[in-house]
Amino acid sequence: MTASRTARERVRAELTREITDIARRQLATEGAGGLSLRAVAREMGMVSSAIYRYFPSRDDLLTRLIIDGYNALGEAVEQAEAPVPRGDHLGRWLAACHGLRDWAVAHPHEYALLYGSPVPGYQAPMETVAARARDVTVLGAIVSDAHAAGALRPVGDTPPPPAEAAADAGNLRGLMPGVPDELVWRAITAWATLYGWVNLEVFGQLNSTVEARQPVFEHAMRVAATTVGLVSTA
Repeated sequence: MTASRTARERVRAELTREITDIARRQLATEGAGGLSLRAVAREMGMVSSAIYRYFPSRDDLLTRLIIDGYNALGEAVEQAEAPVPRGDHLGRWLAACHGLRDWAVAHPHEYALLYGSPVPGYQAPMETVAARARDVTVLGAIVSDAHAAGALRPVGDTPPPPAEAAADAGNLRGLMPGVPDELVWRAITAWATLYGWVNLEVFGQLNSTVEARQPVFEHAMRVAATTVGLVSTA
């Protein structure tokens, strides 16, 4: 009974991988809105009713792709940042930024599923939240560590955050323990610069305009780091 169950589990896992691999290819040709369980079943040579045993609906398949995408992106950021010495906060920031950009450029259609236009009619469930937080958890830890170490350079006069945003800062502080409100918002501004630059590149907005993508991105991320007060240890 146990051996039979294990064999069935292996077959199910293999078919699930094949379904998601085909679905990722569909993202490249049809976009997330055009994802079709029936089309996946046809490519696999399955009757359409059989695929519903693995994914009861298109939204279930989308959720799996989104979770896989966030986990892959998060892992790329984690692996890029992990080798940098913990006290080199600027180096950690730059490594994390490049890890995110490199993954996004290598997987544009999966990145578009995560950060592109919302899929009409789809509402991401709570089960996507943990995977979604992996990359920003790395970024938040850098800010929190630098603040705790007293390693942030004063950034000069900046407008104070609006009083109405205090509750929102509290919601975000879980990613940056011990960080004051004004630093929370400076960090979010830097993150917005990071994702904004990646979006511009992945979605083709830099085509025929910016050709020196890598050095320009590096410069932009260094400028964003000054918003937070991250400085080089060299």
